[in-house]
Amino acid sequence: MAKKKKIAEKEEPQISEDQELIVIPDKLPVLPGRDIVPFPGVMMSLYVARPASVKAIEKAVEEFNGLILIAAQKDAAIEEPGARDIYKVGVIATVVRDLKLTDGRHKVLLQGLMRARAEGYKLTSGYMSASVDAVSADEFTELSAEQEVIVNRIRENLQLLVEHEHLPEELLLVTEEIEDISSLCDVIVAHYKLDTAVAQSVLEEEDPGERLKITDKIVTDDLNRFLIAEEIRDRTNDEIAKGQRDYYLREQVKQLQKELGEDSSGEEDLSELKQALEKKKLPDYAAKEANKQLKRLERMQPESSEYALLRTYLEWIVELPWKTKTRDRLDIGRAKEILEADHYGLEKVKERIIEYLSVRKLNKNTKGPILCFVGPPGVGKTSLGQSIARALNRKFFRMSLGGVRDEAEIRGHRRTYVGALPGRIIQGIKQAGSNNPVFVLDELDKVGSDFRGDPASALLEVLDPQQNKEFTDLYLNVPFDLSSVIFVATANTTDTIPDALLDRLEIIHISGYTTEEKLKIAEK
Repeated sequence: MAKKKKIAEKEEPQISEDQELIVIPDKLPVLPGRDIVPFPGVMMSLYVARPASVKAIEKAVEEFNGLILIAAQKDAAIEEPGARDIYKVGVIATVVRDLKLTDGRHKVLLQGLMRARAEGYKLTSGYMSASVDAVSADEFTELSAEQEVIVNRIRENLQLLVEHEHLPEELLLVTEEIEDISSLCDVIVAHYKLDTAVAQSVLEEEDPGERLKITDKIVTDDLNRFLIAEEIRDRTNDEIAKGQRDYYLREQVKQLQKELGEDSSGEEDLSELKQALEKKKLPDYAAKEANKQLKRLERMQPESSEYALLRTYLEWIVELPWKTKTRDRLDIGRAKEILEADHYGLEKVKERIIEYLSVRKLNKNTKGPILCFVGPPGVGKTSLGQSIARALNRKFFRMSLGGVRDEAEIRGHRRTYVGALPGRIIQGIKQAGSNNPVFVLDELDKVGSDFRGDPASALLEVLDPQQNKEFTDLYLNVPFDLSSVIFVATANTTDTIPDALLDRLEIIHISGYTTEEKLKIAEK
C-alpha cells in the first residue's frame, strides 16, 4: 500500500523585506496549508508533496507571475481537502524559490504579501483555484496613548523572552524596526506555534487595534507560562541539589561508621518499624501521634540518647493490641462445668458468677459490676478469675497490687524520665495480647500511698466504665480503650480499701474451708 503524502509541512517562518506594489489577478491557484496559518510580511518554507498542490505551485510560477493563495486547512488529517475544508481567509504570497527534491517533493519558499478572501474554491485541471479579493492594509496612523503602552509592553516582554533564549533573537531585531502595528502583530504571531483556529482568528481580525490586543495577550501569557516554568525548574533543581548533598553526606557518615566498626543497621531497623506502623490498625489519634514521633526519630542520629527512648515508645505503640480482641463464648452450661471442675464448694459464689455471665449473655454491651472476692488466703479467689476467663474464652492476666505505693505503677511514667515505661495496666494488656482480657487486680487491700501519689485514686479511673474507655497512660500520652476489659478484684479484707474505690466493687465474701472440705479437695 502506498504511503500517504504530506503537504505544506511547516518550517520556521522568516521575515520578508518591504514589497513593491504588485497587481493581483481576480483568480489564483490555491495551496492548502496543513498545520500552518500564513501571515503577510512573513517568509514561509514548506515541503509540498500532494500532486494538486505541486500543480498549483507550477501554475503560479508559469501563469500567475509566481502569485498563489495559501490558506490554512481546517483539519490537518484530511489528505484531499475540498472547498469546505479550507478557511476562506488566507494570504496572497509569491513563490520566491521552488526546488524539486529527489524524493519527488518540492521545497517551496513563499513570501506573504497581503490578506485575501477566497470565493468559490474549485478543483480544475488537477489543481485548486479560487477567486480572490485582496484585503487592503490600513494606512499607518499615529498610535494612540493606549496603543503605545501596549506596544511598549509587547517589546519589553519580547526582550525578556529573547534574553532567556525562549524566542530567537532575530524576532527582536526585526520587530524593533517595525512601526506599523498591523505588521508588528503579524510578524510576532507567525512565530508562535498557536492552535490553528486561534491563529486563524488573528489572521481574520481586520482591526489592527484589536489584533494588537490579541498579540499582547499571546505574548504576556507566554511570558507568564515561561516564568512559572522557570520558577518550578529552579525550585526542583534546588531540591535535587539539596537531596544530592544530603545523600553525599549520609554516604560519608556510613563510610566513617564502617571505618570505625560501628553498626549501621539502624536505617534498616527504622524501615521495619515504619512498615510495622503502617500495617498496624491504629486508631486515628494514635496513628497521628505515632507518625509525628516517627518523623522526629528519622531526623535524629542513632547515637543520641533520645533516639533509643523514642524508638522504644514506637515499639510499644506497635505491640499493643489496639483492636485485637478474643471472641466471647457464653455457654452457661460449660461455665458451670468449668467452675465445678476448678473449685469445690463455694456454691453461693459460683451461683453469683453464673448470674454475672448470664447477664452478659443477654446483653453483651452491659458493663456490669466489678466483682471483688474477699476472703482469707488460699480459698481460690485468684483462680476464680481464671475460671471466668476460661468460661468466656478470654485471655487472663493477674496484677499483684501488694505493696504498690507509686501512682506511676498504674498510670505509667512520663517519657522525660530515664527508664520510663508504661504503667502495669498497659503492660498487662500488652502481655495478654488482646484488649478484652479478664484482668485480676490481686491484693487490692494492700495498696498504699506516700509522697509518690495514691495508686488507689488512679484505680478509680481504671475501674470506672464511663472513664476507662479513654484511659490515658502518661507514657503513651494517647487514650487506650479499657472498656472491653473485665476487671476482677481480690482482697483479704475491705477495711483498708478506700470508700470511693469500694463503691465501684460488688463484694463477694468467701469464707475459709472446713476440715471436711479440705479433705475433699485433697482427694481430688
